[in-house]
Amino acid sequence: MQFRTKVPVQQSSFPFDYNAKIMSLGSCFAVNMAQKLEYYKFENSCNPFGIIFNPVSIEKLVERAVNKDFFTEQDIFFHNDLWYCFEVHSEISNPDKEAFLDLLNQLVEDTNKQIAQSTHFLITYGTSWVYRNIENNLIVANCHKLSQKLFTKEILSIETIQTAIQNTLSLIQSVNPEAQFTLTVSPVRHIKDGFVENQRSKAHLISGIHSVLNSKLTTHNYFPSYEIMMDELRDYRFYAEDMLHPSALAVDYIWERFKEASISESVFGVMDEVENIQKSLAHKPFNPNSESHLKFEANLRKKITKLESQYPFMKF
Repeated sequence: MQFRTKVPVQQSSFPFDYNAKIMSLGSCFAVNMAQKLEYYKFENSCNPFGIIFNPVSIEKLVERAVNKDFFTEQDIFFHNDLWYCFEVHSEISNPDKEAFLDLLNQLVEDTNKQIAQSTHFLITYGTSWVYRNIENNLIVANCHKLSQKLFTKEILSIETIQTAIQNTLSLIQSVNPEAQFTLTVSPVRHIKDGFVENQRSKAHLISGIHSVLNSKLTTHNYFPSYEIMMDELRDYRFYAEDMLHPSALAVDYIWERFKEASISESVFGVMDEVENIQKSLAHKPFNPNSESHLKFEANLRKKITKLESQYPFMKF
């Protein structure tokens, strides 16, 4: 008897290994996947400007980074004793104006280099719903808890999403022609928008992504994280306490499916070694000075030294 359906996942035509440099962009689910990549010691950077949910805001930041379009005083504002920018996440703020601009523009420089050097890009789109600043008519990445009276809310059309995604990929390819892309839709439910509205939002994202994929099959891939959550893990035990985000168990499961589809089998053995070291490092001994534990530590150091000599970028 079968008690669930399994979402078929297409094998990536460009699986990555430990020679890859991966850049993860987008929603909080991009962070979930980046944390897994970090755990297994892949070279990975994630959301230099913080979590960004919508395709237009991701496009805008990529454009800034690629073109080195630096931030100015006109791009920031002061609120509740801190300087903020509508284009980046609230976690990036500062009480000092000059220090904040320096930080933002250093991020532009760093992101420009990361985009040029990365081999694989994992982009996770979270929502089609956006907020537009009434004062300048621009879509914001984050409202920073300002009054909702300052914004209008709208849903991006499929055509707008398609254009934003295509522009994002083209901008990256303009400085990194060999870049490979995996696109996905976040499984996080944006119920604050409404139940029907959340489904409309995800449908627009999926349609926009596949409009791009249909024209660019060689360097673009789709990973069905949203579909896995909705169809394979369609039970509330796979959600966190807020009933909106995937639980740790669900993230682990989706990661395993991602690993099977997107990571070269040739490095599975290395990943096992890394995991063994990570678990050993987390081990808390009853007697740190015992002979058995000292031998355990010596053996662990040998394993770490071996891997770090093979892969100098790995640091435990």
